[in-house]
Amino acid sequence: MAFSMRGRTQTALADINITPLVDVVLVLLLIFMLTAPVLQSGIEVAVPQTRTVEQITEQRTVITIDKDQNVFLNNTGSDRAISINDLANALGPSLPGSKRVVYIRADKQVPFGGFAVVMDAVKQAGITNISIVTHPIENASQQ
Repeated sequence: MAFSMRGRTQTALADINITPLVDVVLVLLLIFMLTAPVLQSGIEVAVPQTRTVEQITEQRTVITIDKDQNVFLNNTGSDRAISINDLANALGPSLPGSKRVVYIRADKQVPFGGFAVVMDAVKQAGITNISIVTHPIENASQQ
């Protein structure tokens, strides 16, 4: 794409300056690296460790039971404390038919009775697909 101007031939500038693009990408990378650990925060729970753990990649409804047996519901992106009596009502209308999956995170110090009460409340809401959140065992010596 050459054109002449008073006897001289000029070509169009075809090079793209990628320095600003690299700067923007590095800033975005830095932002994502700093905010990723914050997104994983929430209620502090010592989840039991197991050998098989399935990775969750999408946002799901999570019920958290801390060591004091307080129940927290996370279905809108933020944890909120909820009474066990209100749990079935809170879960009922909030989940559409195809996503009726609930994940339960319980501290390993929670007695089975407290865990069973939460599972019963979830089943009263009509949800039968319940998964339990665990962490993988890091090395074989912790078994």
